[in-house]
Amino acid sequence: MTTGIAEVLPFAVGVAISPVPIIAVILMLFSSRARVNGPMFLIGWAVALAVVSGVAFLAGAAASASTTADAVSWSQVLFGALFVVLAVRTWRKGAANGEEPEPPKWMAGIDSFSPVKALSLALLLAGVNPKNLLLAVGAGGAVAGLGLSTTDAVVSLAVFVVVASLTIAVPVLYYLVGGATARTTLDRVKEWLTLHNDAVMTVLFLVLGVNLISKGIPPLT
Repeated sequence: MTTGIAEVLPFAVGVAISPVPIIAVILMLFSSRARVNGPMFLIGWAVALAVVSGVAFLAGAAASASTTADAVSWSQVLFGALFVVLAVRTWRKGAANGEEPEPPKWMAGIDSFSPVKALSLALLLAGVNPKNLLLAVGAGGAVAGLGLSTTDAVVSLAVFVVVASLTIAVPVLYYLVGGATARTTLDRVKEWLTLHNDAVMTVLFLVLGVNLISKGIPPLT
């Protein structure tokens, strides 16, 4: 079990450190439907990660052990290379702009979101967003390649979902119990993430890329 948990943690941290979803959920917590939309966003986020990682695990588990091991290693190398490319691209974009980045246009309408829209947005950001999709698939595939028992595999994937959801769950829970102080703190977090989004993503992509490549190459040599 500990092997599976250790394997999914880098993927989970990679998903958790996603400025745009954190900013989105904080904006929802400033809306008139905060007490409904915040939890709905959290539910959609966790469900999407569970479904994607679970499907990836089942697909990997259905293959032969040797095929799965090779596939996991190659996917780690390929995903790692992709994340390094994304790191360079994000860094160059931030350096070229040299000014405070503009938030995505869809964020302007979050105040008027219904609970269904909040849930749908979380499903998209967690399960369809390319970075998080790759990481969730990577987590499921990595667990499948370990040949764990069903119980250990389920626990490992559950840990992945929980850790990957912490940065969404904490703002929601903090808002519900923190009162006016929570609103002020969350607003500062939102402003910081908006300002430093490119820098955060550059470091995240680079660390993920190097980590995945370093894990994927040894089994292939």
